[in-house]
Amino acid sequence: MNLPKNIPRRTFASVVGASVSAFGWTAKSYARILGANERIRLGFIGVGGMGTNHLNTIGELREKNNLEAVAVADCWLTRAEEGGQRVSAPHVFSDYHRLLDRNDIDYVTIATPEHRHTEVLLDTLDAGKAAYCEKPLTHTLAETKLVLDKQAETHLPVQVGIQGMSDDSYATAGQAIRDGVLGQVVQAQIEYVRRYGAQGLFAVPGLQGNMPKPNDLDWKSWLGPAPEVGWDPHRYFEWRNYSDYSGGVATDLLIHRLARILKACDLSYPRRVVGMGGIWHWKEHRDLPDNFEMICEYSRGMTVYVLGTQSNRVGIDHLIRGYRGTLYFTPTGWVAKDKDGKVLAEHQKNGAEDIHLHHTNLQNHLRNGEKLKCPVEFAGAVGAAVIMANESWRTSQMMGWDEQARDMLACHKVKQDPYPLDEELP
Repeated sequence: MNLPKNIPRRTFASVVGASVSAFGWTAKSYARILGANERIRLGFIGVGGMGTNHLNTIGELREKNNLEAVAVADCWLTRAEEGGQRVSAPHVFSDYHRLLDRNDIDYVTIATPEHRHTEVLLDTLDAGKAAYCEKPLTHTLAETKLVLDKQAETHLPVQVGIQGMSDDSYATAGQAIRDGVLGQVVQAQIEYVRRYGAQGLFAVPGLQGNMPKPNDLDWKSWLGPAPEVGWDPHRYFEWRNYSDYSGGVATDLLIHRLARILKACDLSYPRRVVGMGGIWHWKEHRDLPDNFEMICEYSRGMTVYVLGTQSNRVGIDHLIRGYRGTLYFTPTGWVAKDKDGKVLAEHQKNGAEDIHLHHTNLQNHLRNGEKLKCPVEFAGAVGAAVIMANESWRTSQMMGWDEQARDMLACHKVKQDPYPLDEELP
């Protein structure tokens, strides 16, 4: 078996060699180990922008949810120390392995740049710990296979940070669709649009390219499996603009919106994907598009369009089209209407796109087996689509999904099964 270049051999060996018996916990058995009312102890790996959000969230939930912050790790020691102070964590490390070596941590938040998710998550599961991993689950499809296989072996809970799945609008819309409210579903559209200022997409205002590297920042550790380059403050602080570390607009923004449609329409891996866009507005310090859109085709016989302009905030309706009617997502839930505007069904949402709810869901899962809102299987399918869209943009080819290989190929190289027979039109 060939080892993907960006996965350390030590980690890969632990993936394929781990015994299920070592960590063979189901959600219920893990809950019994933890105890229904027992304090949950956390570690935090990566405490930059999103990582600080995790620290703040746990600080706000600490008393209500009976939580304890045990340790914080970041390759920039100063940042780790500041994070530790924020949540009164007694242990601070620049090497995340030292955090994972502790036996007094129940779950770990992983809020590193995307290219480090896989190695850190695999090491976390190796250490017998549950995880809350930020989206996207992985940076490449080869990594996705490793993570899915590893989680299946260990049965350790992994919540993925697509927080919109803690809004019940999408699960309830899915039930309405299964009940036939829309008839045969054929198309969906959604967007994530913004209008960035002069500093540019994912840019830090006033950042100087000659800023020296902090003495206590381990640059080599931050790079991890990425190509070795010299210290560059733009790459460190604006990493979402570089394909070595991120998928940019697709994996940071559009993934949130696409997940909503996949949940509502019971979709998994796409049949075909095309991504289009370019570096049109902000030319410097990036190799990923600043404006991007994608179209996915799914084997149930429908397409999904996702708009992602970052130069104009005028959006489009978030909706799902069916033969009998159209379902519109609203700020308060959703409403389905027929072609004449008659209301077929509607729903006032419970929950929200909220990191507090997402963490609480994982904590309830650990205590009593509550179903995870965004498990790895679902996050892997959503992540595959945005990874394929980026590859389509890079290669100017439509990408197809090879189910057997669990990988993407140029579409003409993938054997595509015929669409299912059309449903009888109501």
